[in-house]
Amino acid sequence: MYVHRMKDRVAKMLRNPRVQGTGDAVLAVVLAATSLLGVLTGDLSWGRSKPIGVALALASTAPIAWRARRPLLVAAIVLGANAWSIFAAAPQQAAFQPFLALVLAAYSVGSHAEGRRALWVPPVLAVAVIPVFAAAVHYGQSAGNAIPSFVWLVVAWVVGRSVRSWGRKNVALEIANRELEQQRELQAQAAVVVERGRIARELHDVVAHNVSMMVVQAGAAARVLDGEQPDVRNALDVIATAGRETVDEMRTLLGVLRSDGGPAALKPQPGLADLEQLAGAVREAGLPVTLRIEGEPRALPPALDLSAFRIVQEALTNTLKHAGPAQAVVTVRYTDGAVELEIADNGRGPSGGRSTGHGLVGMRERAVMFGGELEAARASEGGFIVRARLPLTVPAPA
Repeated sequence: MYVHRMKDRVAKMLRNPRVQGTGDAVLAVVLAATSLLGVLTGDLSWGRSKPIGVALALASTAPIAWRARRPLLVAAIVLGANAWSIFAAAPQQAAFQPFLALVLAAYSVGSHAEGRRALWVPPVLAVAVIPVFAAAVHYGQSAGNAIPSFVWLVVAWVVGRSVRSWGRKNVALEIANRELEQQRELQAQAAVVVERGRIARELHDVVAHNVSMMVVQAGAAARVLDGEQPDVRNALDVIATAGRETVDEMRTLLGVLRSDGGPAALKPQPGLADLEQLAGAVREAGLPVTLRIEGEPRALPPALDLSAFRIVQEALTNTLKHAGPAQAVVTVRYTDGAVELEIADNGRGPSGGRSTGHGLVGMRERAVMFGGELEAARASEGGFIVRARLPLTVPAPA
C-alpha cells in the first residue's frame, strides 16, 4: 500500500506543469549550451559562419523549454532550424543537438498536442524530409541518414501518442475508482439505514407486547386495589392510558416502517430457542450444520434474543452464498454477563463477499445496539468465522 501511494505521489509530481516546465527549461539550457560550445570552438557541423551557427544553435534547441505548452509551434521552429542546419553544415554532417531537439519536439506533439492537427505530424514530416533528402544528395552528404532520421521522428511521435493515451486512461480509471468508492460508501450508508429499519420493525412486536402487559397489569391492580386510594388509582389510570396510547403510536409507526405487512408481520419473533429449527432448514438447503450449546441456557431479554438469532441466521446465509462446499459449526456460549456466538465454516469460496457484504452491516448494527461487538474474518486454517458477544446488560446510549 505504501509503495502504491509513493508511486501515485511521484506520478502526480511529474504531471505537475511547474515541475515539467522546469525540467524542459533545464533540458533546453543543456542542449543550447552544448550547441553554443560547439559553435564557439569552431565545430564545422554548425557551418563556417559563427553568427549563423549561434542563431541556429539557439533556434534549434531553446524552444524545447516550451515543448509542453506549444508543441506544434516548437516542432515547426525546430524542424525549420534543423533544415537550415543541414544546409549550413554541408558538405559536413549537421550537428546532433538539433536532431535530438527535433525528436523531443516530435514526442511532445504526440503527447501534448490537442485535436486533429497532431495527426498531421507524420505526413508533414514525410513531406519535409523530401527537400532535406534532396539537399543531402546535392551537397554530397550521406543520403542514408535521411530515412533512419525520419523513422526516429515517427517513432518518437507514436511513443508520445501512446503515453498520452495511457495517461488519459489512467485519469479516467482514477475518476472511476473515486466514483466507485463514493458509491460504496453511499451503499454502506443505505444498508445501515435499511437494516436499522428492519431491526425496528422486528423489535416492534417485542416492545408492544411488554407495554401491553404493563397496561394489563395496571388495570388488574386497579381492580384488586382495596379502598378508594384516589392517588394510587389515578396513577394506575395514567399508566394504563399512557400504555394504550404508546401501543397505538407504535402501531402507527410500524405502518410506516413495515413494507412487507400481511400475516407474516404478525408472526412471533424467533429467538435462540429456535436455532435447531433454523439449522434444520439450512441443512435442507445443502449446508451441514452442527449446533453446540455451552453453559447453562437462560431466558434472555426478548430484543437481545431476537438479535442473537438474526446474527446466526445472517452468518449461515452468507456461508450458503459464498463458502461453496462446506460445513458449519454454530456455538452458543452462555457466560455470566453475556451470550457469545460463533459461526465457523471450512469453505474455500471467496471471502470478499462475506467480509465486505451488507450482511455484516446488519450483524454489527445488532451487536452494537446492545453494547456488544462482532468480528468477521478468514480463519487461519481456512474457511470463515464470525464471533459476536452480546452483554446481558444493555448500556445507556451515549
